[in-house]
Amino acid sequence: MKKFKLFFDIEKEEQWLNEQLQKGYRCTNISGLGIYTFEKTQKRYVIRLDYQDYLSKKKLEDYKGIYEDFGWTYINGPWLSGIRYWQKEADDQNEIFSDRQSRSNYYKRLMGYSFWLGAIMLSLAFSFMTDKDSELYHEGLWSLQGSLFWKAFLFETPFALLKLSPFFLVIIFSSSYYKAYRKYSTLNEK
Repeated sequence: MKKFKLFFDIEKEEQWLNEQLQKGYRCTNISGLGIYTFEKTQKRYVIRLDYQDYLSKKKLEDYKGIYEDFGWTYINGPWLSGIRYWQKEADDQNEIFSDRQSRSNYYKRLMGYSFWLGAIMLSLAFSFMTDKDSELYHEGLWSLQGSLFWKAFLFETPFALLKLSPFFLVIIFSSSYYKAYRKYSTLNEK
């Protein structure tokens, strides 16, 4: 069985994957495009997510070896995300070693991405506002009348929304930064 789902919060992703395990579906692969592959199982499993910055091939093999020694099975996940997916049969030892630190690192990286993408979008939005020819709609639109006005208005509206997209993205990235900052702060307080 395959399911498509996108997550921006690793805690929600882990929770959703464990819900699938409770329904009797074990995860076998995760693609970078948000496609999760599951197979039916009768055994009880638990899945944990661990965030690691870039690991060389040697360090990745050592990292995998440590977890596999404790019964965890590595699930292939998106290579560039830094999130590592671990699964094993449920028992009394269901937590992984660097759970708290890995989440803290993940939120720190997410804050960096959100900050820089937001800054880029803010500069685009600012340059759009200062451009003298930056009207949302063509000025001739407002002189049209009747059905011709409505046809032209409806035709130009998607382009006007596209011009506004940097403003919307600044809001989205700011919100993402704030949420990541709150979770990062909470993890580092304890």
